[in-house]
Amino acid sequence: MALRGCCRLTRCLVRVVESRNAFFTGSVGLKSAGCLQYSCAIGKQGHPWRSLSSASQSSAVVTYEELKKLLVARSGVVIDVREPWELREYGNIPGSINVPLEQVNGALQLEPEEFKEKYGGDMPSTTENIVFTCLAGMRSVKALQTAMSLGYSNAQHYPGGWQDWAKHEILQTKE
Repeated sequence: MALRGCCRLTRCLVRVVESRNAFFTGSVGLKSAGCLQYSCAIGKQGHPWRSLSSASQSSAVVTYEELKKLLVARSGVVIDVREPWELREYGNIPGSINVPLEQVNGALQLEPEEFKEKYGGDMPSTTENIVFTCLAGMRSVKALQTAMSLGYSNAQHYPGGWQDWAKHEILQTKE
């Protein structure tokens, strides 16, 4: 009896987490021994956050090649959400603007002049291409969710982050 109540509560909590984070898709079930079983669908490139929402599923993730084209064409804004010391320590994607993750919500609500003064780059409009990046894709997906909640309809993230960018750039210089 207690196990059944616990399982109902667990299923309910998993549904709440699924709906709030949109990180996981799958189902909750009970094994014969009464243990909770949760299956996680892993999306493109092995990242569970591929399914951010059904509306943005196909366009939420940017590859290295797509990011490179966006930067060359200057057809969007790239925002690196790492801390400033990380950029100094490891490097950054040329042309990106540094807005630490904790400041993204407030930054995207500033007046364009304030944004430019504080962050040194043009503030994206709510319809402009905006790509969030970080070290390895964890913080950028949080920034993406924040931007989407603020009405940024063309927001995306680069799940490979700085690590993937640096790997590709080093490989290109060796060729």
